[in-house]
Amino acid sequence: MSSSPSLAGRLPTHCDVLVIGAGPAGSAAAQKLAAQGLDVLLVDQHDFPRDKICGDGLIPDTHAAFRRLGVYDEVAALATPVQHVRCVGPRGGHIDIPGQLSVLPRRQLDHILVRAAQRAGAVLATPVKYEGPIEEGGQPGGRVVGARLKHGGQTQEVLARWTVLATGAVPAALMAAGLCDRHTPSGVALRGYVKHEGLVGKITQLQLVWHPRMRGGYGWIFPAPGGLFNIGAGLTGSHIKTRSGRGARDSVNLKDFFQAFCEVYAPARQLMAEGQLQGELKGAPLRCSLIGGRWSRPGLLAAGEAAGSTYAFSGEGIGKAMETGLLAAEAVLNAQQHGDAQVQAAYAQGMLKLKPQFDLYETASHVNHHPWIADLVVWRGRKSPRILNRLSGVLEETQNPGRLFTVSGMTKLLFE
Repeated sequence: MSSSPSLAGRLPTHCDVLVIGAGPAGSAAAQKLAAQGLDVLLVDQHDFPRDKICGDGLIPDTHAAFRRLGVYDEVAALATPVQHVRCVGPRGGHIDIPGQLSVLPRRQLDHILVRAAQRAGAVLATPVKYEGPIEEGGQPGGRVVGARLKHGGQTQEVLARWTVLATGAVPAALMAAGLCDRHTPSGVALRGYVKHEGLVGKITQLQLVWHPRMRGGYGWIFPAPGGLFNIGAGLTGSHIKTRSGRGARDSVNLKDFFQAFCEVYAPARQLMAEGQLQGELKGAPLRCSLIGGRWSRPGLLAAGEAAGSTYAFSGEGIGKAMETGLLAAEAVLNAQQHGDAQVQAAYAQGMLKLKPQFDLYETASHVNHHPWIADLVVWRGRKSPRILNRLSGVLEETQNPGRLFTVSGMTKLLFE
C-alpha cells in the first residue's frame, strides 16, 4: 500500500484507540488521535483503494474539513473543480448557485484520507471485519474495552481504552455494538459512473433535479475526473415509517425511480443512452439527521454515518462525517486531562451543537416530497439576486435552508 504503518500479519492485542471503519469519519479520527501521540489501530473490512457508493460531490464544509486535516491540496490536485450547483425544477427551469465545490470519486478520496491517517502514525489493518464489542468483565452492557475482529480467517480480540465505530449506514455493526435504535436507514440511493467524452465541458455543474415522478427524492449528475459522470437518484425518508420502533420501508423500486429520472431529464437520458456505463449501478443506504442510533456508550463512540451524519435534504455527508470523526477524537483526547467519564459528555456536547443544522436540513427535505417548491425557488431565485445569495448561503451554511425550501418559507419569499 505505502511505506506508512500497516499490518500484514496478526493484529496487536492492545492499543490506546481502536477505530473501526476507515472512511472519512474513521480516518479523520485516527489521524487526529495519532498526531497527538496515541497508539491508534485503524481497521476496515476492505483493502484500499476501494469503491464506496456515493455522489462524490464535495461542498464547502467538506473543503473546510480537508484544510483541518491538511489534505486540501492533495484532494484539489485530483478533483474536478465545480463553480455551481444547478437546481432544476419539475418544469425544466434551473438556477445556478455559486459555491466552492468539486467532485472526486470516493475510491480516490478515501485513499487520500486513510494515507493521511497512516502518515500521522495510525496503523492500518485490512481486511478486518467487526464482530462485536468486548465488554468489561464479560458483562452485557458493561463498558466497552475493545472488539472482536475477524482477520485472516480468525477471530481475534483487541483491547482498547476507547473504540470509535465508523462503519457507515449498514446497521449490522451498530446492532452488534448495542447502539442501534432503528434498524432501517433514513433513505437509499443508487448511482453509477458513465463515461461520455462528448458531454465533458457541457455538464459542468453539480446538477440536482426534482420532479413529481421522483417524489420523495431527487436525481443528480456530477462531473467527475477523466470524462466520467456520477449519475444517481436518491430517496430520503424512505424507511423511517415506524412499526414497533423498527422502521418500515416505502414500496418504491429504486431502479424504477432511477429510470424515471432518465425519462424526465434529458441530460440524464442522453448520458445513459450514449455513454458507457462503468460497471454496474449500485445502491446504498443513508443514515441522516443524527438519528436512528445512540452516539455513544461507555468506552465506545459512533461517528460518521453510523451516527447519522448525512443531510436529509441533499444526501451530502462527507464533510459532516469528518467533522463527527474529529469531534470523537477531541472527546477522547479530552479524557487525557479530565478522565474517561467526561468523554461521552464532551462528545454529546459537540454533536448537539451540530444537531440544529441537521434539523434545518430535515425541514428543507420537504422539497423532496413537494417538488413544486423547487419550481418556485428557481422562479424567485432567477428574479432576485438576494435570494440567489441566500441559496449560496445555504451551501456555505450561513443561511437557514428552511427559509427557502419549505411551503412556509416560500410563502414568505413570495411576498418579500
